[in-house]
Amino acid sequence: MNRELIAVIDEIGRQKGIDKARVIGAIESALQTAAKKRFGQAENIQVEIDSKTGEISVVSKKIIVDTVANPKAEISLKEAREYDEGAEVGDEIGSLIEMDELGRIAAQTAKQVIFQKVREAEWEAVQKEYSTRQGDLVNGIILGMERRNFLVDLGKTEAILPIQEQIPRETYRRGDRVKALLLEVRRTPKDVQVILSRSHPQFVAKLFELEVPEVGEKIVEIKSIVREPGDRTKIAVSSRDKAVDPVGACVGIKGSRVQAVVRELRGEKIDIITWTQDPRVFIAEALNPATIEKVGIDEEKKSALVVVADSQLSLAIGKNGQNVRLAARLTGWKIDIISATEYEKEKAERDRDIKAALAEETEAQRQQDEARAAAQQAE
Repeated sequence: MNRELIAVIDEIGRQKGIDKARVIGAIESALQTAAKKRFGQAENIQVEIDSKTGEISVVSKKIIVDTVANPKAEISLKEAREYDEGAEVGDEIGSLIEMDELGRIAAQTAKQVIFQKVREAEWEAVQKEYSTRQGDLVNGIILGMERRNFLVDLGKTEAILPIQEQIPRETYRRGDRVKALLLEVRRTPKDVQVILSRSHPQFVAKLFELEVPEVGEKIVEIKSIVREPGDRTKIAVSSRDKAVDPVGACVGIKGSRVQAVVRELRGEKIDIITWTQDPRVFIAEALNPATIEKVGIDEEKKSALVVVADSQLSLAIGKNGQNVRLAARLTGWKIDIISATEYEKEKAERDRDIKAALAEETEAQRQQDEARAAAQQAE
């Protein structure tokens, strides 16, 4: 059994890359616990395994004293000198303990420890490899569903595509191939979880990086991206090369590049706009596909009033306010939208109010002048 134990440890070490000393140390610790259960926790018991022969020795260590008060931890000088003639008070002496069942316990323990160490080593390997790939795209195969979360085979490990990271209304069957963003590698007491996402905005950014060479080469930069998964994404891009049109590069010839991304997103709409430092222009572009007539801004409050033609109002706002909501998130500005008719009406009301105020001010000034003139005549 002893040599078989070492042979198993050596084989596991070669296959899984687990340090031999680490496994032996764990088995020794487990056997020490078993021995203490057999002889009592108060016993100072140590277990050692010879790494070459697999020989297991169980030693009970005691302190040499003149008068024994605790037999489990102390031994008299007279008794100690029966084992070692040179023993002195205060020394520590060890005696071998015979455990007939140690071989059976060792076999069971070795299996448990090796299994646990293999799992731990595999977890560490997964964590080490996939932690460096966080934020990258990965390809996998759907294994099934558990509590509405998809299980995905990545080859070396299984990953989870949680319900909250899925694109709404998107379904998969066992065996389907799936592309996703490697969102997070999470270590738990029981395992290592690799979390995927298809709903994160960076998933779209990575798809553009894959489909658009200029984005992958950093010639075109994605400055901002916002998304409501399954419905619409807005992406602001700029170019580091004046000869390269950032929007045109992302769209591709006849829309080939953006359509490849749209297909991966199952038809999700994508608005690509040119990023600019001019907030008026940026806000107008962000409200694409609507055509904007005027943009007024309050830089202190970082708010904007946008005027659109009556026919463009619903398009600018979007279904359930989605278009203006995404534009506000993309630009970082609070955006209010009104129609041209409403704007003209409010403008007319403001003009009337201003005229009325001016008329009142003129009348008040006239009355003051008359009163002053009357006072001067009276003098």
